[in-house]
Amino acid sequence: EKSEIERRLSALPGWEYKDNAISKLYRFKEFMDGIRFLNKVAEMAEAADHHPDVMKIEYTRITFSYSSHDQGGVTEKDFKLASQIEEAFKAYAE
Repeated sequence: EKSEIERRLSALPGWEYKDNAISKLYRFKEFMDGIRFLNKVAEMAEAADHHPDVMKIEYTRITFSYSSHDQGGVTEKDFKLASQIEEAFKAYAE
């Protein structure tokens, strides 16, 4: 299972597999850029009914983590939402 997860992560630059979840730290130019992005991710998560753990908000850095707790680990849903987050981040990339 871990090798399959790592293979899938190769398409998601910066995402890591740790503690039975996939996660990534995003950096922003301004504090409010991060907050706007967080709100965008929240809307996407609500629409998909699959919500990330927001691990940390540190000024211009936010870490998101995904795991399907009810399934006991990382599932297709997690990869799909991570991919959507990556796409949305393009508007904020430095």
